[in-house]
Amino acid sequence: MNLLAITGTGALIFMAVFIILVAFPFIFYLLTLQRTLREVSFENRKMQPEQVWLSLIPLFGIVWQYFIVARLSDSLSLELQKRNIYPEERRPAYNIGIAFCILISCIIIPYINVLALVGGLVCWVLYWLKVNDYLNTLRENPLNYLSN
Repeated sequence: MNLLAITGTGALIFMAVFIILVAFPFIFYLLTLQRTLREVSFENRKMQPEQVWLSLIPLFGIVWQYFIVARLSDSLSLELQKRNIYPEERRPAYNIGIAFCILISCIIIPYINVLALVGGLVCWVLYWLKVNDYLNTLRENPLNYLSN
């Protein structure tokens, strides 16, 4: 008898909880990243907005997050500079984003995985909020393309 098997009603409840607690927030997180990249002018983008969805690929998505954090940060830095907005960070949202990536990557290490997961989730939310703040900053300070 396999004690880890979830069947019947238990499986449905598990799937519903997974979707509500993990899938929906992650989809909204990716939408925030995509919208932020769309606000960045084409010449300042270090990645295309649609590429954030590659994060949904199992295992690859964990590695891809590192690229997203770095490229989004560089894109934001260039765009903010172009709009004469100077954030407190040299690479906007990079530090908290990398902390999120590292902690989520550490969940495979026994004994620290629970702490890494909790820390990773906290950093994920903080990164999401920071990127959303930059999205709002870009929307509040539109680039006047005619003044070039």
